[in-house]
Amino acid sequence: MLSVIIVTYNSSAHIAACLDALKDKAAEVVVVDNASSDGTAELVRKSYPPVKLIACETNLGFAAGANLGARRSAAEFLLFLNPDTACLDLLDPLEEALASSRQAAAVAPRLVAEDGQTQLGFTVRRLPSVWFLVFEMLLLNRLFPRNPINRKYRCLDLDLAHPSEVEQPAGACLLVRRDRFEACGGFDEAFYPLWFEDIDLCKRLREHGGTILFLPHVRVQHRGAHSLESVTFAEKQIYWYRNMLYYGKKHFPRGSGVVLRGALLAGMGLRAAAELLRSPAQSQIPPRSERLRAYWNAAKLSFAKIRSATGERVVTPRLPSSTEGGWLGEK
Repeated sequence: MLSVIIVTYNSSAHIAACLDALKDKAAEVVVVDNASSDGTAELVRKSYPPVKLIACETNLGFAAGANLGARRSAAEFLLFLNPDTACLDLLDPLEEALASSRQAAAVAPRLVAEDGQTQLGFTVRRLPSVWFLVFEMLLLNRLFPRNPINRKYRCLDLDLAHPSEVEQPAGACLLVRRDRFEACGGFDEAFYPLWFEDIDLCKRLREHGGTILFLPHVRVQHRGAHSLESVTFAEKQIYWYRNMLYYGKKHFPRGSGVVLRGALLAGMGLRAAAELLRSPAQSQIPPRSERLRAYWNAAKLSFAKIRSATGERVVTPRLPSSTEGGWLGEK
């Protein structure tokens, strides 16, 4: 039996399509709603009575919500699924791949956009190295997207037509063996509210001797960026870079933090300079003043203390009131 775990936050516009695509699947479906204010929990409760709904009073973040769903489920295999996805093919091959190999810790399908095109550079990646992240922060991947570092990181050199063993498929749809998931401690809830928690899980699954498989003939449609609709520009900077530094502290050699923090500081400087050089006629949302303030807040993370205890929530710097928004619980 399969347990499908969906963590939602203001997902009322997407959750119906996600659940409808699962209606013919003999699976336990658990929805963990992170205190949505748009009626997501009410929609699930009213329209999908077979679904096990866990309506949280506060936003736990994606990792904690997913862990809660796993604890309240019963199956041997756990399918972590984003609410902005819809399964286009039968999921049986994913289950069969896990069942046929005790070494396999997780398996993922191919993610496709609404037009059916593979989400290249996202559906599967390699685990990030220090240099992958440095190139990202210094805008080198954006300016030169075909550079060898970026091609390797985003698996642009990988033949996606055939099944293969991979390092880090996207967490938007990931089937994990329960015993492997529990043995490595589940999702690290310190990656709050989102970003890097799926990368960290894949790394620990592999460190515990498991392999991760990619089955491209199983397709799952993924809208993408749904979770970011409730997050301000300033919050995105804080959350991504704070969790990036925490990931580096957990997994990279001593001294790598200096490199990452230096690249973060330089990267924010480059972004601020580009913003100042931009013509006033090139309108931006949010406006220039808010973007510059967001870059400054992110740059201050270079000097912040990032605690490294696995599972310990790491407090993010408080954002100015003008840029505060809702906490996010769905990746």
